[in-house]
Amino acid sequence: MTTKVFKDSQKKLWLAAIKPPMYTVAIIPITVGTAAAFSETSIFEPELFFTFLGAAILIIAWLNLTNDVFDSETGIDKNKAHSVVNLTGNKSLVFWVANLFLLVGILGIFAISWWQQDLTVLGLIIVCCALGYSYQGPPFRFGYQGLGEIICFITFGPLAIAAAYYSQTQSFSGTSLAVSIIIGLTTSIILFCSHFHQVEDDLAAGKKSPIVRLGTSKGAIILAISTAIVFILPLMFVILGLFSGWILLIFASSPFAWQLVTHVLKNHDRPSLVNNCKFIAVNLHFVSGMLLSLGLILPRLL
Repeated sequence: MTTKVFKDSQKKLWLAAIKPPMYTVAIIPITVGTAAAFSETSIFEPELFFTFLGAAILIIAWLNLTNDVFDSETGIDKNKAHSVVNLTGNKSLVFWVANLFLLVGILGIFAISWWQQDLTVLGLIIVCCALGYSYQGPPFRFGYQGLGEIICFITFGPLAIAAAYYSQTQSFSGTSLAVSIIIGLTTSIILFCSHFHQVEDDLAAGKKSPIVRLGTSKGAIILAISTAIVFILPLMFVILGLFSGWILLIFASSPFAWQLVTHVLKNHDRPSLVNNCKFIAVNLHFVSGMLLSLGLILPRLL
């Protein structure tokens, strides 16, 4: 019985360490960028889409694992039982496995550039990787200066969606830039929510996260405003005539937004209760992104 409990506990820790829901931050930008391309051009190349999707997932795996490695060096994860480094006790192994994921992911992006005889997508993704590294990697560690959300917004919003759009059409689009603002914002909200429950650990490690700088109460208010903007933007885009009213399907994800905002406003200063808010944010990011994609492609299909 004790062995079974231990195995179940280890399984839960590994699931928390691997963070399967977090891979939606790879899936959504590629899906939305591809949907925007189809919406404007009727072009959809499935082999390019799925190659890009697989490469993006591998790159996110690299990012998650190396973040664990770099956090272990600062001591910020010493109380984090579900750190991959803490679970394996082998920082070097985790680091090289992460780099293998990055190599294979970049090879996938290179394959897209090779097929197109155009290095633009590869260049964009290399910039994304460099920004991702700067978040936690030495000597930059910009996340420790509270710049993580800005990096996240740029990387998973405009850059990733532009790359996905270009991978289908070999061109850029102003309207895809518009929707990238929404995706960049929902991705940054996930990272923002991850700080509420670890203020003490961040302070001890010298990490000046937005929540450390603002306090949990002001942070909860900013979260509410940011979440509202996610729904204000598509409404503005429709009014301005950038998109059809179909993109207002995103409002069907508003229950997740309401759940997130009310939960954090109520429990922002209670780490044991607010620690799950980033997973609610992941749900909002995924569902809103998929609904946005659907809203983009339906006018073309209909």
